Amino acid sequence: MVNKSRLIAEYIRSIGVLEESKIKSVLQSQAETGNHLSDILVEMGFSKIEQLRDLITQEFSLTRAPIFDMEIPLDVLQKIKPAVAYRHRMIPLKYANEILTVGTDDPINFLAQDNIENIIGCKINFVLTPDSNLSIALEKHYGGSRNILDAVAQKKDAEVEVSFKGAAGEVAKEEEKEEAPIIKLVTQIISEAVKNRASDIHVEPLEDKFRIRYRIDGVLHEVPGPPKQLQPSIISRLKIMAGMNIAEKRLPQDGRIRIQGMGKDLDLRVSTLPALYGESVVMRILDKASFMLGLKELGFLHEDADTFERLIHLPYGMLLITGPTGSGKTTTLYASLSYINKPNKKLITVEDPVEYQISGINQVHVRPSIGLTFALGLRTMLRQAPDVIMVGEIRDFETASIAVQAALTGHLLFSTLHTNDAAGAFTRLMDMGVKSYLVSSTVQAVMAQRLVRKICENCKEEYKPTLEELYVLGYKPGDPKAAEVKLWKGRGCKNCNYAGFKGRIGVFELLMNTDEIKEMIVKRLPSPEIREAARRNGMKLLREDGLSKALEGITTISEVVRITHGYEEQ
Repeated sequence: MVNKSRLIAEYIRSIGVLEESKIKSVLQSQAETGNHLSDILVEMGFSKIEQLRDLITQEFSLTRAPIFDMEIPLDVLQKIKPAVAYRHRMIPLKYANEILTVGTDDPINFLAQDNIENIIGCKINFVLTPDSNLSIALEKHYGGSRNILDAVAQKKDAEVEVSFKGAAGEVAKEEEKEEAPIIKLVTQIISEAVKNRASDIHVEPLEDKFRIRYRIDGVLHEVPGPPKQLQPSIISRLKIMAGMNIAEKRLPQDGRIRIQGMGKDLDLRVSTLPALYGESVVMRILDKASFMLGLKELGFLHEDADTFERLIHLPYGMLLITGPTGSGKTTTLYASLSYINKPNKKLITVEDPVEYQISGINQVHVRPSIGLTFALGLRTMLRQAPDVIMVGEIRDFETASIAVQAALTGHLLFSTLHTNDAAGAFTRLMDMGVKSYLVSSTVQAVMAQRLVRKICENCKEEYKPTLEELYVLGYKPGDPKAAEVKLWKGRGCKNCNYAGFKGRIGVFELLMNTDEIKEMIVKRLPSPEIREAARRNGMKLLREDGLSKALEGITTISEVVRITHGYEEQ
């Protein structure tokens, strides 16, 4: 390190940008303090530090590496600990042929470079990256994980005070005192997830590591996890908090944790699954505020919003919401129920589980272990004279049959199905055993939906679409109208954790059961033919609705393609 610093000193002397006495003082100060050479130069009044960096970069042929959009593999990031990366302002970029390429904004920080080489134990190739890009990369790749890992290394309290209560009540104080470091670490893992707006936390034991992943806006993000040896303690702590049997490791278990803190009142649905290298734990974070959206906040375009509002005010019939797990079906149902929840109507729901309590509505939590199924709950609630019924999901013939009878006898019934598109709901009910004429006469409408990430409003910028994006939008090469198309994307900022997206919004496919479609259902025609008939009647496909939102600057073309990939080919 000293030889490298003296080499730089000789170069500074040769170009005459600093007096001889100051050069000696700089070298002496670095030897005594270990501070960055560039920082010492600034402290001593040297004002041309950026010019010096450029000169040194040219003289020593350092490679420049813009890293703003670079994807860095997690195994490469883990070669330098977050605390070290922040302290020395360096980030590992790639590892190949036993050489680690590291980005830095300070090419004359030889002390840090030598320290990194000693820690890593391999040859390091340093490249120069702009200061602003490096700051963004450090926050993007190390942001939350720095707090988690620091909680282990320093045994410090979590940044945010949080109190937990599981099914078994509060954890004993003696136990908390004895295992305080693990408690703080688990608290930090959960609070970081909440702070980053995660919907799920995945705690996964693998063969050679203990993986932590957050699902943020529908996309999984892996963060550097705790050491593998802490795996049993962390999983046991989570099971205690969720009121589970910590001695039972052979069978799956379910539990719940309540969180009060950070200005929120949250529920965590906890599920364990025995896997090859230990129990995998998934925690679904249920934010009550996220369920309480108005119809306008769901993301309907104007025409669909008016149509859907008319549907939820019908006196009877069945309205189905379809889509895969995590597509926002429950949020849409809750928004609909809240909108029509008036003193002159009786609303009853049967759910598994009740994810949010709505004032003024009778909500039933199914318990199959004691015989309280969807079918039994639905059959019983019909004796309670409800006006509106919500069934969390139609899973079998018995539930479907009772739901159809309820819709035929003067009740408005909401429910969900797991189908890829709206037209598939009719065939799904018939596959369960419901007669086709009953399906055609009871189902008023079916709405398929997905969730797309919204462009961050703080860093949103306009750009000209690529040829591929124009093709997705339906423009042919040479089309003069293509020149007028404008799209938007998120540049990435601290507000969105440099992802370019913040929050999600619905994309919808609303199929009205017209006379033509009723005839097709009775004839048991396949769902693609029903879908084409609905399109002729004005239905927008999921992708078409998504592309409309992309043209309005709400989301991006790539997001729409991601959530509808494979769907258009059905």
